[in-house]
Amino acid sequence: MTTDTPLQLSPQEFIDRGQMSRRQWLIVILGLLMMVAEGLDATIAAFVYPVIVKDWGTDLDAVTATVTLGILAMVVGGVAVGPLADRHGRKVITVTGIAVFGLATAGMGLTQGIGPLAGLRIVACLGLGAVLPGVMALVADWTPARRRGQMVALSFTGVTAGTTLGGVLSSALVSTLGWRTLLVVCGLAPLLLLPAVVRFVPESVSVLTGRGRPAADVRRALSEVVPDQDLSAVAVTRPALRKEPKPSLRVILARGIAPVTVLLWLCFFVGLGVVFVILSYLPLLTERMGLSSAQAGIAVALFGWGGLAGQLSVSFALKRFDRFRVLTALWGLSVLALVAAGLWAVQFAALLAAAFVLGFCLPAANAALQAIAAVAYPPSARATGMSWASSMGKVGPVVCGLLGGLMVKAGWTLGTVLLVLAVPVALCIVAALALQSRSRTPAPQPHPAPRPLATPATAERP
Repeated sequence: MTTDTPLQLSPQEFIDRGQMSRRQWLIVILGLLMMVAEGLDATIAAFVYPVIVKDWGTDLDAVTATVTLGILAMVVGGVAVGPLADRHGRKVITVTGIAVFGLATAGMGLTQGIGPLAGLRIVACLGLGAVLPGVMALVADWTPARRRGQMVALSFTGVTAGTTLGGVLSSALVSTLGWRTLLVVCGLAPLLLLPAVVRFVPESVSVLTGRGRPAADVRRALSEVVPDQDLSAVAVTRPALRKEPKPSLRVILARGIAPVTVLLWLCFFVGLGVVFVILSYLPLLTERMGLSSAQAGIAVALFGWGGLAGQLSVSFALKRFDRFRVLTALWGLSVLALVAAGLWAVQFAALLAAAFVLGFCLPAANAALQAIAAVAYPPSARATGMSWASSMGKVGPVVCGLLGGLMVKAGWTLGTVLLVLAVPVALCIVAALALQSRSRTPAPQPHPAPRPLATPATAERP
């Protein structure tokens, strides 16, 4: 006589099969607000450093070194904290990263020289490097599978919103209250989120089960985020004989996942690098071709507003369409816009149209990449995979910025620079198609979620 064994779900499977609850929406909104810190950070380089050069008479080389060390610190922070977040907790890493970034950034407003300011800037960037992968992993862990890409992309729009907010704050504060006030505001504002994050965002269930936390803790987290649901079918017990999991870095570089990792690194590198070149050199190149500073400012503003519209739009597109097709379409439209702008850049109207289209497509493609990375890796290595991809993206502006500077120094026109940028973006189309091809045959999970053995009451009996 036999009895059917009841279906047993891992905690992640239970989350994946459910609907979005109010708490899950709150986690997404808090994730979006935390990502505003990433956008506010861009304000510092754009508006604070030039004023410091005038006020302190600081050598430009010292400022350049500070900027470079800050970017490298973000890369190091992202690379280092990913494995720590997978092993010890995404929430604690994220909260610590925001606290370090906020306090160090506010402290920069109290310094009196480039040395202390540079030291605090490095500390702030180390903290900021931990924020993006931690936030994206938490949002991905707590949202159902069918909404995961959309919610990750929606949270990522906080970066563009933060950049826009930073521009507004800069225009309002620097000329009236000074750059020190701007730094204090940009540093303290993210700290206001910490009580809500600590109270309303539980640790990821993959971390709780991986660390062998009591079943009651896992069930409590699930009941808080997905209330009024039957948890009797959820298996939260770790098998006693389960092997120790591989280090998360080995997981993302394993034979079945390594090609996906490399393709994602390429897309992140190019995506952020091309955006950096456009924002950094568009004003200079437009003025070189005879346009005024006001016209250049309009073009940059349209790029920014296009970015906000594109990232909001792509979060909804990912709900209805295949994420790889969305990414391929965005890369393709970017190539067309770059080529069109390169051929007709001398016409101001055409330049404005291209700036908006590029602003709409390129940041949206970067948001889609975050969504793809969030589902490309198993939960046990999600923070590591996303942190290393994001860190590779941070390297993109450094390398592409140097190449862009060489092109500008060589006297290249805006049209030529844009046509050259179309080449690596076209390469990303190939990478997106390759990612789509590999997704059709998913690699086996290195450490599948534990599923309990049948109990005596449900096991087969002779």
